[in-house]
Amino acid sequence: MSVPLLGMETEYGIIREDLENSDPVEESMKLLQACERKSVFCKWAYSQENSHLDMRGFRVGSLAQDDEEDAFCAEDRKRSYSYLDMKCDRVLTNGARFYNDHTHPEYSTPECRSVLSLVAHDVAGEKIVGECVAIRNKELGDNSLQVFKNNTDYSGHSYGTHDNYLIPREIPFDDVVNGLTSFLVTRQLYAGAGKVGSENSATANFQGLQLAQRSDFIETLLSIETMTKRPIINTRDEPHAVSNKYRRLHLILGDANMSAYATALKVGSTSLVLNLIASEDKLPDLELADPVADVLKVSVDKDTVLQRKSGGTITALEIQEAYLEAAEKACAGKNKEWTWIIEEWKRTLNELRHSPEKLSDRIDWAIKKKLFTEFMESEGMGWKDPWLKSLDLEYHNLDPDRGLYRGLQQEGSVYSLLSENEIARAVESPPEGTRAQIRGQAVAQDAENIKSIHWTGVEFANGEVLDLTGVIDSDEVENILHSRKQLAL
Repeated sequence: MSVPLLGMETEYGIIREDLENSDPVEESMKLLQACERKSVFCKWAYSQENSHLDMRGFRVGSLAQDDEEDAFCAEDRKRSYSYLDMKCDRVLTNGARFYNDHTHPEYSTPECRSVLSLVAHDVAGEKIVGECVAIRNKELGDNSLQVFKNNTDYSGHSYGTHDNYLIPREIPFDDVVNGLTSFLVTRQLYAGAGKVGSENSATANFQGLQLAQRSDFIETLLSIETMTKRPIINTRDEPHAVSNKYRRLHLILGDANMSAYATALKVGSTSLVLNLIASEDKLPDLELADPVADVLKVSVDKDTVLQRKSGGTITALEIQEAYLEAAEKACAGKNKEWTWIIEEWKRTLNELRHSPEKLSDRIDWAIKKKLFTEFMESEGMGWKDPWLKSLDLEYHNLDPDRGLYRGLQQEGSVYSLLSENEIARAVESPPEGTRAQIRGQAVAQDAENIKSIHWTGVEFANGEVLDLTGVIDSDEVENILHSRKQLAL
């Protein structure tokens, strides 16, 4: 099995530095309103959303996000804008969705067929969001609006970066949970974006650099929630595809990576593990006794010893090495991208074991460790100095003049996975052979005539409806594009 579609959703941190009490809802709206790219605006088909179904076979009555939406509706009469106006949904010519989600601007990539395509579209999102920040600051007459691709504001709030995988419904959900949990607990060894200190009461006295930002906020193994009771594996059953054929695995525990290489390794290794779960290849017994607690335990100490459910102990690195060995045995040589993922996964784990300093050009937490250690030595300070948390935030700043990662890119100090041409193409155009190509083409050619739009379809003012629910195969995409072209002729 190969995962037929991949996607990434990133909520960005946002603040107005010239205001004592910056309202993220208002600022997110104004950021989206500043977007000058061709798009369909405020026509997202919310009637197609169904976030209350659980993969464990039941429907929940309410979610934490419902309370927020109810509160908004209760205040509607006092506002000068509606709920849809607040959301400011945009669907762009590259098939992506850009909107205001729970007080954060969120960029959702189009559906992609390959890992490297997804990474290009994730970075394209950075470019588009950064472009809107520059336009908004020009309106303001200064650079007071700042936007960060990260997952914490150091004030107790966490916002998400969700990686998504379309997988066959026939795979029992319990198999997904059992096969994936220990992998996800330890994936932060290379996927973590790094975080100074801790906001979790269990590690409140920790001084140093954690591997990951979201690890402070993971509270349970399974949950449908995303704003509270954040889980290792989210159970929301909203496939955005034919529901009896597919699930969409919606993972919310990951970090926002500035390094495109780290994003590729994160998504690529996860895809290979999902392939193992779906195949007849037996996974090693890696079940942990307390995986939820282990998420934070690994984040604060990558070399910590973990308890196995079957007895005995194991380290995070040993777990990742066991998954890699199984993936290499089953997947090596099957295709060019899988081979690249396996080679880079092996290289990264080998360097983690023998020379972790070599990761400081492509793994975010390692880049931060080198950068911050050098800064502390030059300034004569320790990890508890509050200045370091400010630097941590600035690492993720999209501003090319302030962002620390952006500065390292300009110096050539970090690994460049993508060419500027690949990123520019993803900014403008959707991934070929995906339903996003149909959606993006509709926006590019006929935006003014679109009545409503969603991941699963497009409705036009003339009554034409494109149902994309079952469109997964590239041949199906080509047939629809050809039919629409013939109709236009």
